[in-house]
Amino acid sequence: MKGSERRADDFQSRREHLKNMTDEQLKDYFWQLTEKVVDPLLELARTHTTPSVERSVLLRMGFSSLEAKPLVEGAIDRGLIGHGTGNVIYRIAKEKNISIREAGLALIEGKFWDDAVTMFKGGNR
Repeated sequence: MKGSERRADDFQSRREHLKNMTDEQLKDYFWQLTEKVVDPLLELARTHTTPSVERSVLLRMGFSSLEAKPLVEGAIDRGLIGHGTGNVIYRIAKEKNISIREAGLALIEGKFWDDAVTMFKGGNR
């Protein structure tokens, strides 16, 4: 490596707190560390969304761009976009025991929005 020194091998000292752990303890520790890394990303995703991001999610859920637009606009109009438009559709589908596609199409027709607002306690997140 040009212009840099070789890093000292400190593996033994860095693994000291791990060496007496069982496989199960190591697995639990791994997931604890993973949560520490992922939790801030999830919070960022929860608090920072845009109509474009929401439409992109809906496209990946199988809705067309023509279908995604009114769904995102409906979520915005009702203060639900902060909960994620895809999440709103998913939760409606689960509550009504219908497919995600059926739930989305029903929302486009104007159905279930009141249920969604109630479900998310008024929106505005």
